[in-house]
Amino acid sequence: MSGDAVNGDPKNTARTDPAPLAGSTQPTVRRLVVYVLLFALVAIAAAGLGGLLGRLFALGTEFAGRDTTGLARSLAFTLIGGPLAAALWWAVWRRLAEPAERSALAWGLYLSGMYVVSLVAAASSLLGTASSLIDGRPLAWRLSLANGLVWAAVWLWHRWMRRHPAKGPLRLEDVPAVAGTVYGLILGAGAAAGALEGVFGAATDTAAARTGFGQPWWIPVLESCVWALGGLVIWWWHWFREGARGLRTRLAEVALVVVGIMAAAIAALAGTGVVVYVLLRLAFDRTDPLHTLLSPLPAGLAAASVGLLVWRYHHCVARERSGTVRNAATLVVSGAALAAAASGIGVVINASLALATTPLAGEEPRTLLLGGLASLLVGGPVWWLAWKPTAAADPAGRRIYLVAVFGVSAVVALVALLVVGYRLFEFLLGDASGAGLVDRVRAPLGLLVATGLVAAYHFAVWRRDRTALAGAVLAGTAPTPTRTIARAVLVTGSDAGPLARAIEEATGADVTVWRTAGSPAGALHGAGPDAGPGAEALARALAGVEAREVLVLAGPGDRIEVIPMAR
Repeated sequence: MSGDAVNGDPKNTARTDPAPLAGSTQPTVRRLVVYVLLFALVAIAAAGLGGLLGRLFALGTEFAGRDTTGLARSLAFTLIGGPLAAALWWAVWRRLAEPAERSALAWGLYLSGMYVVSLVAAASSLLGTASSLIDGRPLAWRLSLANGLVWAAVWLWHRWMRRHPAKGPLRLEDVPAVAGTVYGLILGAGAAAGALEGVFGAATDTAAARTGFGQPWWIPVLESCVWALGGLVIWWWHWFREGARGLRTRLAEVALVVVGIMAAAIAALAGTGVVVYVLLRLAFDRTDPLHTLLSPLPAGLAAASVGLLVWRYHHCVARERSGTVRNAATLVVSGAALAAAASGIGVVINASLALATTPLAGEEPRTLLLGGLASLLVGGPVWWLAWKPTAAADPAGRRIYLVAVFGVSAVVALVALLVVGYRLFEFLLGDASGAGLVDRVRAPLGLLVATGLVAAYHFAVWRRDRTALAGAVLAGTAPTPTRTIARAVLVTGSDAGPLARAIEEATGADVTVWRTAGSPAGALHGAGPDAGPGAEALARALAGVEAREVLVLAGPGDRIEVIPMAR
């Protein structure tokens, strides 16, 4: 500011004060438009280049052939979209030297979105190429190979930008690694289950019904193995090489709990339930031929095997995380098992009512009863082991779970009650279907009773926990939340794993790790030469700090500094 402004000259003060550009929406809108346009141009150029490259791979045929429309589209996308994408990218890349541009949310969104899209497109095209070669389709592999190579180049390009030391994104930097891990896990696990299903199907002599006439059973199995291997490579690369395993962000923890534990547990429970159902039918219900009885067994065995493997691995990983993650991992398994057990109870009630009346044509109450028993036999023990109803629990740690159970139970009970009412009025009004009242309402009634039992039990648990918390507060022994830290940035050159876990355990905050310049790349995973401060000392340093965000400087040596940050 000039001296006149300091001395009180209003004219000079008005002239020298900067305009509030930082708080304006104009840069945000500009970035949004630019990055959306860049995303579209990169995708258009990649599609066009893939089409041209696929035509070059078509050896022995004309470049244009009879598809002049497709050739014209590929040329337009490549020769127009490509230069425009390159020019726009160069303009964006030059501006990323500015800190405001690099830290913008739009830059992180664009890079994460294009990274994921290019990864999925490249993997599906390249794996599809290998599958088409196995299946003996000589023409299908050329276009898929061309598209795969182009999108792989786009992926490598955006990976390079993401890891650039001076222009890489400062926000959403964990999204590509987490998304790649989740995609690889889902792809690999699903394909592995398909391969195992083919093997088990061949063993039970049911593969012919799925592979089609004249096709050997091992061809789809080998194709599934190719996709499973590709998914495993993608998962391994992002989990270990890209550092997804060491991330402690909220997105990484949600992905671990939801995909690695909950989804895997659901698959394992469903597959095991199918296996138990087949075994029960073999023991008590031989009304169908053996081929029909065994037909669900391959899919059930495959889902149970892959689901248990994925579930077990991520359960071990979750045990190394914070108490919040471990508690969430246990509760989602409990919820999945509870849903299976409650469904089994509802189906058992439905089948019991069917046995007491004349069932509808085409229905077999005994088969329905065995299905409900299988679901109950699988879900009940798993729920007991996960929930531990006889063991002491932390009432404050499961309140969200209880509220979620109440909400789901209320929705299911409401729908079931409406269906029961509809069926009742339909019967009273003299519907001509000929079915009795019990046959009309037994299915929704069984669901209503099971939901009521679940809601009643968890309501009793909620009241007991509330009473325990109130008594602890009156006695002065209740844990009082004294910490208000929501986010912590840890700056260290030593092993960041124990320090990050110590911050999470002490505060429950989301921890972001920044490695100091000059520290070894392996310092984040325990390979740094500097031992740094201990976890207990770090927890003591955080005691009494009240701020939404803090900066934690750990090292060199035993040095610890906690700096509260203000927005």
